[in-house]
Amino acid sequence: MKVLIANRGEIAVRIIRACRELGLPTVAVYSDCDRGARHVRDADQAVHVGPSPAVESYLRIDRLIDAARRTGADAVHPGYGFLAENAAFASACRDAGLTFIGPSPDAIALMGSKTAARAVAMRAGVPVVPGTDAPLASDTSDDEIARAAARIGYPVIVKAVAGGGGKGMRDVEYPADLRDAVRTARSEAGSAFGDTSVYLERRLARPRHVEVQLLGDHHGTVIPFVERECSIQRRHQKVVEESPSLAVDARLRERITRAAAAVAASAGYTNAGTIEFLLDEDGSFYFLEMNARLQVEHPVTEMVTSIDLVHWQIRIARGERLAIDPARAATPQGHAIECRIYAEDPDEGFLPSPGLIRGVRAASGPGIRNDGGVASGYTVPVFYDSMIAKLIAWAENRREAVARLSRALAEYEVLGIRTTIPFFLWLVRQQEFLDGRFDTTYLDRLLASRKGESFSELTDGDEERLAIAAALDAWFRATAGPSASAPRAGGWKSVAREEALR
Repeated sequence: MKVLIANRGEIAVRIIRACRELGLPTVAVYSDCDRGARHVRDADQAVHVGPSPAVESYLRIDRLIDAARRTGADAVHPGYGFLAENAAFASACRDAGLTFIGPSPDAIALMGSKTAARAVAMRAGVPVVPGTDAPLASDTSDDEIARAAARIGYPVIVKAVAGGGGKGMRDVEYPADLRDAVRTARSEAGSAFGDTSVYLERRLARPRHVEVQLLGDHHGTVIPFVERECSIQRRHQKVVEESPSLAVDARLRERITRAAAAVAASAGYTNAGTIEFLLDEDGSFYFLEMNARLQVEHPVTEMVTSIDLVHWQIRIARGERLAIDPARAATPQGHAIECRIYAEDPDEGFLPSPGLIRGVRAASGPGIRNDGGVASGYTVPVFYDSMIAKLIAWAENRREAVARLSRALAEYEVLGIRTTIPFFLWLVRQQEFLDGRFDTTYLDRLLASRKGESFSELTDGDEERLAIAAALDAWFRATAGPSASAPRAGGWKSVAREEALR
C-alpha cells in the first residue's frame, strides 16, 4: 500500500510517521505557499496541487485523485479538516480504485449531517439535546422559527447542520435576537461548508463536553475508548483536551461508551470516529454529534491507552479485524492533556500571526509528546487554520500531568511569530483549571474577566528564554538560505532522490 496524504501541517506529518512505522511509502501534496513545508520534506514523494487558497489546491478533488494516479498511490488518508468529512471525496477515491482510509461515503454523508446523526442516535436509544429534528428550510418563516425556539425553550443555539469547529453557531438568549442569529449562522455556514442549513438546539446551562473515540472494522466490531474531556473551549472551539474526564466515574464511563458504540453500530460505521456528548450537571448525558474522521485531540487517547489510532485506521482500511482488548481501550492508564498551539496573538484577541518562523525549540522530556507541523525557516501562511503544533503531556495522575505540561510550555520556543503559548502558561495556573472545575462556558467567562492584561508578560521578562530565542535567531540567520528541498512547481519529486543530489 502506498498512501497519499490529502492534507498538510502537523496531521500530515503525523500520518507520514505512522506509515513509515508500517513500512508504507507516502505521497504528500502541497500548494504554492507550502513548497518548503515540513510534511513535503518528510514524505517520500510530493505533488504540487495548485495555488495557495485551499479551494484551488487542498479542496480540489480532481487534482488529489490525479496526484494519486501519477505517483502510483493506491490509498488516501484525508487527515482532518479540508475533505476529511466530504462524502464526494470518499466516493471519488472509491471510484478511482483507491482505498479511502476512513469511513464509507454513506456513513460520512449520514453522520456529517447533525440532524441526520441525531435521528441515528434516537434510533439507537441514546438521548439527544432537545431541538429541531430536521434542518430549518430556507423558506421557513421567522414566525415558524420563533415558535420552534419557544417549544425548545431559551436559551437556544443556532447550529450549522454541516461542519464543525464552532463555525455557523450562534447563542441566543432572548427571542428578539433569534432572527439575526439565524441569518448570521446561515451566512457563516455557507461560507465555511457550502451549506447554509441550520437547526435549533437547547443550550444547556453549564455542560461539560465529553467525547468517546471509537474504531469499527469491516467485520462488525466496534470498540469504544476511554472518554476525552473537551470543555476548555474558546467561542465553541476546543483548545485543551484531556483524558480521562474528572467528571466521569467508572459507572458513567461504561454507560457513555456503550451509548457511543450503539450509535456507531446503528450507522454501520467503520474506521475511526468520535461521538460527542454534552454532560449535564446532574450526570445526564446527551448525544451532540459525530465526527466521521480522526480528531485533532486523538493523541491524548493514544497516550492513556498506548494504542496507535492511525496504525489501526490503516489496518482497518486493509481489511484487518480489530485485535484490541475492549477493556484496555476503555481503561485509562494515567492521565494525558493536550493544548493546541496556534500562530495567534493572544494579546490582540487571538488574531492570526502569520509570518516567518526564525527558530523552534520544541519541548521534550519524560511524558512529553510534540505533534508539530512546522520548522525553522517556514513561513506560516494566511490561507489555512493557524494551528502549528499540539503539545501533549502524560503522567500518572492529572495533577502531575498539568505540572508536566506547564514545565513543557515554559520550555517551548517559537521565534518570529506570536503564539498561544503565553496564554496556555496563564491558563494552566488558574485555580479552577487546576481543580477541574470548568464547563464549556468557563474559558470565555475567564477571558472576559481579564480586562486587557497582557499574556506576554508571563514570558517576556524571562532572561533565559530571551537568551534562547536570541541564540535560535542567530542560528537561523547563519544557516538560512535557499531551500534545496523545495519542490518544483507543477511537478512531483522524490525526497530521497533530492537528498542524494545535494
